[in-house]
Amino acid sequence: MIHVLLCDDHAVVRRGIRDTLAEAPDIQVSGEAGGYCELRELLRTTPCDVLLLDLSMPGRSGLEVLASLRETHSGVRVLVLSMYPEDQYALRCLKAGARGYANKAGDPVELITAVRTLMQGRKYLTPEVAQMLADSLAQPEPEAPHAALSARELQTLLKIASGRRLSDIAAELMLSPKTVSVYRARVLEKLHLSNNAELTVYAIRNQLV
Repeated sequence: MIHVLLCDDHAVVRRGIRDTLAEAPDIQVSGEAGGYCELRELLRTTPCDVLLLDLSMPGRSGLEVLASLRETHSGVRVLVLSMYPEDQYALRCLKAGARGYANKAGDPVELITAVRTLMQGRKYLTPEVAQMLADSLAQPEPEAPHAALSARELQTLLKIASGRRLSDIAAELMLSPKTVSVYRARVLEKLHLSNNAELTVYAIRNQLV
């Protein structure tokens, strides 16, 4: 039996994933978490072979959780689930320790295949990600400026570009407005931009939103 944990801050999403995995007789969802604190406690008490991890959650981002898991639970195979474009996040997640990356908009049945693939010790990549990796190896391109952003800085950029106010971002990420302002300032400096309007234009031009 493959023991799976789900970590996503949306209960409806977790329910959909659980119902999908329930169709596989060799997969059992052993527990669910709405954030990193719950996940950390689950990992102490619940068997886990494969973790399905949402990339965007309040508090610690999925990339930050990946970094922590690599240090504390390196044996857990992590499949990242995200609505973000594969070409912007898949490589980041794989470098951070994920064993696979799947888009939430994809075929739900593919989750069963992904879980089994990770359990076999292999990485799971969608055809889109596999093609992207092949293209990058064949014709390496100069790294985009936003590739130098930290996980939290990139998260801040995306939320600003989506029209969120700093106060809203602070509430969503469970941070102080001052901390979010610091992240915004770092993003502006690293991307050589001046204001939120330029950040939004940058995000659109680079297909980040």
